[in-house]
Amino acid sequence: MNPKQMDRRLLTIFLIVFVNMLGAAMVLPVLPLYALRRFEMEPQVITLLGASFFLAQAIASPYLGRLSDRYGRVPILIISQIGTAISFVMIAQAQSVAMLFAARILDGITGGNIIVAQAYITDITPREKRTQSLGLVFAAFGLGFVFGPALGGLLSGLFGPTVPFYLAALAATAVVLMTYFTLDETLSPEQRQQNRQRGSGQLSLRHIVANYPLVIVLLLTFVGQFALGLLQSTFALYGAAVLFAGYTQQITDLGIGLLLTVVGVTQIITQLMLLPRAIKRWNETLIIALGLVIRAVGLLIFAVVASPWLGAFGSVFFALGMGLLMPPLQSAATRTVEDEVRGEVLGVNQSVVSISTIISTAVAGTIFALSPVLPYEIGVLLSILTLPLVWVLHKAIPTEPITSRATAVSDQM
Repeated sequence: MNPKQMDRRLLTIFLIVFVNMLGAAMVLPVLPLYALRRFEMEPQVITLLGASFFLAQAIASPYLGRLSDRYGRVPILIISQIGTAISFVMIAQAQSVAMLFAARILDGITGGNIIVAQAYITDITPREKRTQSLGLVFAAFGLGFVFGPALGGLLSGLFGPTVPFYLAALAATAVVLMTYFTLDETLSPEQRQQNRQRGSGQLSLRHIVANYPLVIVLLLTFVGQFALGLLQSTFALYGAAVLFAGYTQQITDLGIGLLLTVVGVTQIITQLMLLPRAIKRWNETLIIALGLVIRAVGLLIFAVVASPWLGAFGSVFFALGMGLLMPPLQSAATRTVEDEVRGEVLGVNQSVVSISTIISTAVAGTIFALSPVLPYEIGVLLSILTLPLVWVLHKAIPTEPITSRATAVSDQM
């Protein structure tokens, strides 16, 4: 995507997501150690602290998406980011374990800023360009996670463990200001009023189950995130046990960090360079299938190699596959419902991501204990087994926008 031809609002959303991810990524390497050293929390409780965020996000995401449909993207984006800023300050000021949990739950409840940003993108982007535009969010994710963890660790080491949290709160505050002063509302007052009059949401569980293409998209999303959750939660342990077995602790820590940096850099390259070219050549569902295959190759490399140099190829293929897989899945989700509930369906999609993350993180340790490479072998198997679903999705997904009348008819059936 040429920056000179990019919609100014897309660039602003990119910056908003990047700053948000930079702040969130800064606290990732710091929070577990902060909880351990300051509050003497057990490892099992620390992992529950992380899970509390995703559980709160899973519950709240559809409601935040629905609120953005009814009251506008910008107000909900601002409110959610204010909640994130407050949560980081609460962590820095925490005097008890209960306050730590309260802070993470608050951030999870108000953590719909990414969902609303994605809904904003779908508002201003034609259907045929949504995949490419949503890819910018994943590029911002990658960029934030390239710099965030290293910056958080550096700041914590130089200035103390609470500094990254205060800086993350400042980053969240900066996003609030950027949103308020630079983004125009995409939903007209008439659209918001119409959405408020539609009742208690169009995407109840009954509507979701009855929406066959959406069910397929959500299942593919769950499987895609499940493999990512297995990798994220075990990669450091896998690196020490397999890739860097026999190396010193310093080399192991540095090597694992560099492999994760490769993932972030590949993600950026995929979204800014490779995905736009793929969209010009192939349809959405073919790109999803390609992403599943390439990701499976990356996981297979991790499952069969024991060399850090070959492991770098695993990082590249895995990140490339995820980068091709997730944006078209999000775009496909918005095509399975009428435009008036784009925000809500993205919220439902994010809930599935959160639930998948919770489950995969919870079982990853047990799977890893059986074999250090088993999480990656399971990821390969899941990718292969879900490939036929992509063909089913290709046949089932609507080619034309779904109208309100169509939804009303389906409600009566």
